[in-house]
Amino acid sequence: MRQTLGTYLEDPLLGRLYADIRAAGRVRSISVDLTHQCNLRCTGCYYFSEGMDRFQTQRDDSVFDRFLESEIARGTNFVTVVGGEPSLELGRLKKVYDRFWMNVATNGLRRIPREGFERMPIGVSLWGNHSTDLVMRGGGRTDVFTRALKNYRDDPRAFWYYTVSPGKAHEIEGVVRTCVENGNRVLYNYYSDIDGLGGELDYRQGFSDVRRAIDRTIEQYPDQILMTSYFSEIVATGHLFGQKWGHDVCTNTTFDHPANAVRVQNGNPFNPHFRAYNADFTTTRRCCTGIDRDCESCLDVWEHFSWIMLNMRKHLASRQAFTDWLTTMYLFYLINRIVDFESGVKLLPEIHRLSGVSTS
Repeated sequence: MRQTLGTYLEDPLLGRLYADIRAAGRVRSISVDLTHQCNLRCTGCYYFSEGMDRFQTQRDDSVFDRFLESEIARGTNFVTVVGGEPSLELGRLKKVYDRFWMNVATNGLRRIPREGFERMPIGVSLWGNHSTDLVMRGGGRTDVFTRALKNYRDDPRAFWYYTVSPGKAHEIEGVVRTCVENGNRVLYNYYSDIDGLGGELDYRQGFSDVRRAIDRTIEQYPDQILMTSYFSEIVATGHLFGQKWGHDVCTNTTFDHPANAVRVQNGNPFNPHFRAYNADFTTTRRCCTGIDRDCESCLDVWEHFSWIMLNMRKHLASRQAFTDWLTTMYLFYLINRIVDFESGVKLLPEIHRLSGVSTS
Protein backbone atom coordinates (compact mmCIF):
# COMPACT_ATOMS: atom_id res chain seq x y z
CA MET A 1 0.00 0.00 0.00
CA ARG A 2 2.79 2.42 0.93
CA GLN A 3 4.54 1.89 -2.40
CA THR A 4 1.30 2.46 -4.33
CA LEU A 5 0.51 5.58 -2.33
CA GLY A 6 3.98 6.95 -2.95
CA THR A 7 3.54 6.51 -6.68
CA TYR A 8 0.25 8.42 -6.66
CA LEU A 9 1.76 11.23 -4.62
CA GLU A 10 4.44 11.86 -7.24
CA ASP A 11 1.77 13.96 -8.94
CA PRO A 12 2.48 17.53 -7.71
CA LEU A 13 -1.12 18.47 -6.98
CA LEU A 14 -1.98 15.19 -5.27
CA GLY A 15 1.19 15.52 -3.23
CA ARG A 16 0.20 19.06 -2.24
CA LEU A 17 -3.32 18.09 -1.18
CA TYR A 18 -2.10 15.09 0.80
CA ALA A 19 0.65 17.08 2.53
CA ASP A 20 -1.80 19.81 3.55
CA ILE A 21 -4.16 17.26 5.08
CA ARG A 22 -1.37 15.46 6.92
CA ALA A 23 -0.02 18.75 8.27
CA ALA A 24 -3.47 19.74 9.56
CA GLY A 25 -3.85 16.45 11.41
CA ARG A 26 -6.65 14.07 12.24
CA VAL A 27 -10.21 15.27 12.80
CA ARG A 28 -11.93 14.01 15.95
CA SER A 29 -15.50 15.19 15.54
CA ILE A 30 -18.83 15.51 17.27
CA SER A 31 -22.21 16.98 16.30
CA VAL A 32 -24.05 19.28 18.71
CA ASP A 33 -27.58 20.68 18.66
CA LEU A 34 -26.95 24.13 20.08
CA THR A 35 -30.66 24.72 20.65
CA HIS A 36 -33.95 22.89 20.16
CA GLN A 37 -35.64 26.12 19.02
CA CYS A 38 -35.99 27.47 15.49
CA ASN A 39 -37.55 30.51 13.83
CA LEU A 40 -38.73 28.42 10.84
CA ARG A 41 -40.55 25.14 10.24
CA CYS A 42 -39.12 23.90 6.97
CA THR A 43 -41.08 21.22 5.15
CA GLY A 44 -39.43 17.88 5.81
CA CYS A 45 -36.74 19.11 8.20
CA TYR A 46 -35.26 16.00 9.82
CA TYR A 47 -34.92 17.76 13.18
CA PHE A 48 -38.60 18.29 13.75
CA SER A 49 -39.80 15.34 11.70
CA GLU A 50 -37.82 13.06 14.03
CA GLY A 51 -38.95 14.91 17.16
CA MET A 52 -35.46 15.88 18.22
CA ASP A 53 -36.80 19.09 19.73
CA ARG A 54 -38.16 17.09 22.67
CA PHE A 55 -34.63 17.29 24.09
CA GLN A 56 -34.95 20.82 25.40
CA THR A 57 -32.06 23.28 25.43
CA GLN A 58 -30.04 23.26 28.65
CA ARG A 59 -30.24 26.85 29.88
CA ASP A 60 -27.51 26.60 32.53
CA ASP A 61 -24.35 28.07 31.00
CA SER A 62 -22.18 26.25 33.51
CA VAL A 63 -23.48 22.93 32.18
CA PHE A 64 -22.65 23.98 28.63
CA ASP A 65 -19.18 25.14 29.66
CA ARG A 66 -18.47 21.85 31.42
CA PHE A 67 -19.69 19.98 28.36
CA LEU A 68 -17.22 21.82 26.13
CA GLU A 69 -14.36 21.28 28.56
CA SER A 70 -15.15 17.57 28.81
CA GLU A 71 -15.04 17.27 25.02
CA ILE A 72 -11.70 19.06 24.90
CA ALA A 73 -10.39 16.63 27.51
CA ARG A 74 -11.73 13.72 25.44
CA GLY A 75 -9.75 14.95 22.44
CA THR A 76 -12.52 16.48 20.35
CA ASN A 77 -11.18 19.08 17.92
CA PHE A 78 -14.08 19.53 15.47
CA VAL A 79 -17.74 20.38 16.09
CA THR A 80 -20.61 20.44 13.61
CA VAL A 81 -23.15 22.86 15.08
CA VAL A 82 -26.76 22.17 14.17
CA GLY A 83 -30.16 22.33 15.83
CA GLY A 84 -32.61 24.08 15.94
CA GLU A 85 -31.30 27.40 14.68
CA PRO A 86 -27.79 28.18 16.02
CA SER A 87 -27.98 31.92 15.24
CA LEU A 88 -30.43 32.16 18.16
CA GLU A 89 -27.55 31.23 20.52
CA LEU A 90 -24.68 33.50 19.50
CA GLY A 91 -23.01 33.45 22.93
CA ARG A 92 -22.70 29.68 22.91
CA LEU A 93 -21.81 29.64 19.22
CA LYS A 94 -18.90 31.95 20.05
CA LYS A 95 -17.68 29.57 22.75
CA VAL A 96 -17.58 26.72 20.24
CA TYR A 97 -15.86 28.87 17.63
CA ASP A 98 -13.16 29.94 20.08
CA ARG A 99 -12.31 26.35 21.05
CA PHE A 100 -12.68 24.06 18.03
CA TRP A 101 -12.52 23.69 14.30
CA MET A 102 -16.18 23.86 13.44
CA ASN A 103 -18.94 24.62 11.00
CA VAL A 104 -22.47 25.84 11.53
CA ALA A 105 -25.65 25.37 9.52
CA THR A 106 -28.07 28.31 9.62
CA ASN A 107 -31.35 29.07 7.89
CA GLY A 108 -30.09 32.55 7.03
CA LEU A 109 -32.89 34.59 8.59
CA ARG A 110 -30.62 36.08 11.25
CA ARG A 111 -27.13 37.15 10.24
CA ILE A 112 -24.24 35.77 12.25
CA PRO A 113 -22.10 38.90 12.73
CA ARG A 114 -18.53 39.05 11.44
CA GLU A 115 -17.16 40.53 14.65
CA GLY A 116 -16.05 37.64 16.83
CA PHE A 117 -16.82 35.09 14.11
CA GLU A 118 -14.38 36.30 11.45
CA ARG A 119 -13.40 32.92 9.97
CA MET A 120 -16.37 30.77 10.88
CA PRO A 121 -17.55 28.42 8.08
CA ILE A 122 -21.26 29.18 7.68
CA GLY A 123 -23.49 26.90 5.64
CA VAL A 124 -26.59 28.91 4.69
CA SER A 125 -29.52 26.59 3.97
CA LEU A 126 -31.39 26.87 0.70
CA TRP A 127 -33.96 24.48 -0.77
CA GLY A 128 -34.68 25.89 -4.23
CA ASN A 129 -35.33 29.04 -6.20
CA HIS A 130 -37.30 31.90 -4.66
CA SER A 131 -40.67 30.27 -5.35
CA THR A 132 -39.69 26.81 -4.12
CA ASP A 133 -37.85 28.10 -1.07
CA LEU A 134 -40.76 30.37 -0.18
CA VAL A 135 -43.09 27.37 0.00
CA MET A 136 -40.77 24.78 1.53
CA ARG A 137 -39.00 26.94 4.10
CA GLY A 138 -40.96 30.16 4.34
CA GLY A 139 -44.40 28.62 4.73
CA GLY A 140 -45.58 30.67 1.75
CA ARG A 141 -45.09 33.87 3.75
CA THR A 142 -41.39 34.52 4.37
CA ASP A 143 -38.94 35.00 1.50
CA VAL A 144 -36.03 33.42 3.37
CA PHE A 145 -33.80 33.26 0.29
CA THR A 146 -33.94 37.01 -0.32
CA ARG A 147 -33.25 37.83 3.32
CA ALA A 148 -30.35 35.38 3.47
CA LEU A 149 -28.86 36.79 0.26
CA LYS A 150 -28.83 40.22 1.86
CA ASN A 151 -27.42 38.92 5.16
CA TYR A 152 -24.48 37.16 3.53
CA ARG A 153 -23.74 39.22 0.41
CA ASP A 154 -20.00 39.09 -0.36
CA ASP A 155 -19.37 37.33 2.96
CA PRO A 156 -16.35 35.04 2.48
CA ARG A 157 -17.39 32.90 5.45
CA ALA A 158 -20.68 31.86 3.87
CA PHE A 159 -21.45 29.10 1.42
CA TRP A 160 -24.91 28.05 0.29
CA TYR A 161 -25.90 24.63 1.61
CA TYR A 162 -28.25 24.00 -1.30
CA THR A 163 -30.64 21.06 -0.80
CA VAL A 164 -31.77 19.81 -4.21
CA SER A 165 -34.84 17.70 -4.99
CA PRO A 166 -35.27 15.18 -7.85
CA GLY A 167 -38.02 17.15 -9.57
CA LYS A 168 -36.33 20.53 -9.17
CA ALA A 169 -33.22 19.94 -11.25
CA HIS A 170 -34.28 22.64 -13.70
CA GLU A 171 -33.87 25.26 -10.96
CA ILE A 172 -30.27 24.45 -10.11
CA GLU A 173 -28.32 26.51 -12.64
CA GLY A 174 -30.36 29.66 -12.01
CA VAL A 175 -30.12 29.30 -8.24
CA VAL A 176 -26.36 28.79 -8.38
CA ARG A 177 -25.97 31.82 -10.63
CA THR A 178 -27.79 33.91 -8.03
CA CYS A 179 -25.59 32.57 -5.22
CA VAL A 180 -22.36 33.15 -7.13
CA GLU A 181 -23.42 36.67 -8.12
CA ASN A 182 -24.08 37.28 -4.42
CA GLY A 183 -20.40 36.58 -3.75
CA ASN A 184 -20.77 33.09 -2.24
CA ARG A 185 -19.80 29.51 -3.03
CA VAL A 186 -22.13 26.48 -3.13
CA LEU A 187 -22.17 23.03 -1.51
CA TYR A 188 -25.00 20.71 -2.49
CA ASN A 189 -27.18 18.62 -0.21
CA TYR A 190 -29.99 16.24 -1.24
CA TYR A 191 -33.61 16.30 -0.12
CA SER A 192 -34.74 13.21 1.76
CA ASP A 193 -38.54 13.66 1.85
CA ILE A 194 -38.80 11.93 5.21
CA ASP A 195 -42.32 13.34 5.57
CA GLY A 196 -43.36 11.26 2.55
CA LEU A 197 -44.71 14.11 0.43
CA GLY A 198 -43.71 12.26 -2.74
CA GLY A 199 -43.95 13.62 -6.25
CA GLU A 200 -41.08 15.84 -7.32
CA LEU A 201 -39.63 15.68 -3.79
CA ASP A 202 -39.37 11.87 -3.61
CA TYR A 203 -35.71 10.82 -3.38
CA ARG A 204 -36.64 7.37 -4.68
CA GLN A 205 -37.00 8.87 -8.16
CA GLY A 206 -33.23 9.14 -8.25
CA PHE A 207 -31.05 12.16 -8.90
CA SER A 208 -29.78 11.63 -12.45
CA ASP A 209 -31.12 14.98 -13.70
CA VAL A 210 -29.82 16.69 -10.59
CA ARG A 211 -26.36 15.22 -11.09
CA ARG A 212 -26.22 16.44 -14.67
CA ALA A 213 -27.24 19.93 -13.57
CA ILE A 214 -24.61 19.89 -10.83
CA ASP A 215 -21.95 18.89 -13.36
CA ARG A 216 -22.97 21.81 -15.55
CA THR A 217 -22.54 24.23 -12.65
CA ILE A 218 -19.09 22.79 -11.99
CA GLU A 219 -18.21 23.48 -15.62
CA GLN A 220 -19.60 27.01 -15.37
CA TYR A 221 -18.21 27.90 -11.93
CA PRO A 222 -15.26 25.60 -11.18
CA ASP A 223 -13.89 27.99 -8.57
CA GLN A 224 -17.23 28.30 -6.75
CA ILE A 225 -18.60 24.74 -6.34
CA LEU A 226 -17.49 22.89 -3.21
CA MET A 227 -18.47 19.41 -4.43
CA THR A 228 -16.88 17.19 -7.05
CA SER A 229 -18.76 15.14 -9.61
CA TYR A 230 -17.50 11.97 -7.91
CA PHE A 231 -18.82 13.03 -4.52
CA SER A 232 -22.16 13.97 -6.05
CA GLU A 233 -22.42 10.50 -7.55
CA ILE A 234 -21.73 8.74 -4.24
CA VAL A 235 -24.34 10.74 -2.32
CA ALA A 236 -26.97 10.52 -5.04
CA THR A 237 -26.61 6.80 -5.76
CA GLY A 238 -25.71 5.59 -2.27
CA HIS A 239 -23.15 3.15 -3.70
CA LEU A 240 -19.49 2.91 -2.72
CA PHE A 241 -17.34 -0.02 -3.88
CA GLY A 242 -20.19 -2.49 -3.91
CA GLN A 243 -21.70 -1.37 -0.63
CA LYS A 244 -25.11 0.25 -0.33
CA TRP A 245 -25.61 3.23 1.97
CA GLY A 246 -27.39 2.44 5.23
CA HIS A 247 -26.93 2.09 8.97
CA ASP A 248 -24.52 -0.81 8.57
CA VAL A 249 -21.99 1.34 6.70
CA CYS A 250 -22.62 4.86 8.06
CA THR A 251 -19.43 6.01 9.73
CA ASN A 252 -20.80 8.94 11.78
CA THR A 253 -22.73 6.93 14.34
CA THR A 254 -22.47 7.57 18.08
CA PHE A 255 -19.96 4.89 18.96
CA ASP A 256 -21.31 4.10 22.44
CA HIS A 257 -25.04 4.44 21.75
CA PRO A 258 -27.02 1.19 22.33
CA ALA A 259 -28.69 1.51 18.91
CA ASN A 260 -25.24 1.14 17.31
CA ALA A 261 -23.96 -1.87 19.26
CA VAL A 262 -24.26 -4.22 16.29
CA ARG A 263 -23.10 -1.61 13.80
CA VAL A 264 -19.73 -0.97 15.45
CA GLN A 265 -19.00 -4.69 15.53
CA ASN A 266 -19.79 -5.51 11.90
CA GLY A 267 -16.32 -4.84 10.49
CA ASN A 268 -17.13 -1.75 8.44
CA PRO A 269 -15.07 1.34 9.35
CA PHE A 270 -16.60 3.91 11.67
CA ASN A 271 -15.51 7.00 13.55
CA PRO A 272 -14.57 5.71 17.04
CA HIS A 273 -14.74 9.20 18.55
CA PHE A 274 -18.00 10.52 17.16
CA ARG A 275 -21.07 11.39 19.20
CA ALA A 276 -24.24 13.26 18.19
CA TYR A 277 -25.37 15.33 21.18
CA ASN A 278 -28.89 16.58 21.78
CA ALA A 279 -29.62 20.13 22.92
CA ASP A 280 -29.46 19.12 26.59
CA PHE A 281 -25.70 18.53 26.06
CA THR A 282 -25.96 15.26 27.95
CA THR A 283 -27.90 12.71 25.95
CA THR A 284 -26.85 11.41 22.57
CA ARG A 285 -28.73 9.89 19.65
CA ARG A 286 -27.96 7.22 17.08
CA CYS A 287 -26.49 9.66 14.54
CA CYS A 288 -26.59 13.29 13.39
CA THR A 289 -29.80 13.21 11.42
CA GLY A 290 -31.84 10.34 12.79
CA ILE A 291 -33.40 8.62 15.76
CA ASP A 292 -35.68 6.02 14.19
CA ARG A 293 -35.79 6.94 10.49
CA ASP A 294 -34.83 4.50 7.75
CA CYS A 295 -31.21 5.32 6.90
CA GLU A 296 -31.99 4.78 3.22
CA SER A 297 -33.63 8.21 3.32
CA CYS A 298 -30.49 9.88 4.67
CA LEU A 299 -28.78 11.80 1.89
CA ASP A 300 -26.90 14.11 4.23
CA VAL A 301 -23.68 15.38 2.67
CA TRP A 302 -21.65 15.46 5.89
CA GLU A 303 -22.42 11.80 6.59
CA HIS A 304 -21.31 10.86 3.09
CA PHE A 305 -18.14 12.89 3.39
CA SER A 306 -17.24 10.69 6.34
CA TRP A 307 -18.21 7.49 4.49
CA ILE A 308 -15.71 8.24 1.75
CA MET A 309 -13.01 9.63 4.05
CA LEU A 310 -12.92 6.54 6.27
CA ASN A 311 -12.73 4.20 3.29
CA MET A 312 -9.31 5.27 2.06
CA ARG A 313 -8.00 1.71 1.55
CA LYS A 314 -10.75 0.90 -0.94
CA HIS A 315 -9.68 3.92 -2.99
CA LEU A 316 -6.08 2.79 -3.40
CA ALA A 317 -6.75 0.34 -6.24
CA SER A 318 -6.22 2.96 -8.94
CA ARG A 319 -4.87 6.48 -9.34
CA GLN A 320 -8.34 7.80 -10.24
CA ALA A 321 -9.98 6.18 -7.22
CA PHE A 322 -7.29 7.61 -4.95
CA THR A 323 -7.70 11.01 -6.59
CA ASP A 324 -11.44 10.86 -5.92
CA TRP A 325 -10.81 10.01 -2.28
CA LEU A 326 -8.17 12.69 -1.81
CA THR A 327 -10.14 15.49 -3.44
CA THR A 328 -13.18 14.61 -1.32
CA MET A 329 -11.05 14.60 1.82
CA TYR A 330 -9.43 17.89 0.87
CA LEU A 331 -12.76 19.58 0.20
CA PHE A 332 -13.96 18.64 3.69
CA TYR A 333 -10.82 20.17 5.19
CA LEU A 334 -11.13 23.20 2.92
CA ILE A 335 -14.81 23.95 3.54
CA ASN A 336 -14.21 23.77 7.27
CA ARG A 337 -10.98 25.82 7.10
CA ILE A 338 -8.86 23.10 8.60
CA VAL A 339 -6.41 23.82 5.78
CA ASP A 340 -5.65 27.31 4.53
CA PHE A 341 -8.79 28.53 2.80
CA GLU A 342 -7.44 31.40 0.73
CA SER A 343 -4.81 29.29 -1.03
CA GLY A 344 -6.96 26.18 -1.15
CA VAL A 345 -9.88 27.67 -3.07
CA LYS A 346 -7.47 28.61 -5.86
CA LEU A 347 -7.03 24.86 -6.45
CA LEU A 348 -10.75 24.22 -7.02
CA PRO A 349 -10.68 24.27 -10.86
CA GLU A 350 -7.84 21.75 -10.94
CA ILE A 351 -9.56 19.60 -8.31
CA HIS A 352 -12.68 19.46 -10.48
CA ARG A 353 -10.60 18.61 -13.53
CA LEU A 354 -8.99 15.70 -11.69
CA SER A 355 -12.40 14.48 -10.56
CA GLY A 356 -13.65 14.09 -14.11
CA VAL A 357 -15.59 17.22 -15.06
CA SER A 358 -14.08 19.39 -17.76
CA THR A 359 -13.62 22.99 -16.64
CA SER A 360 -12.01 24.31 -19.81
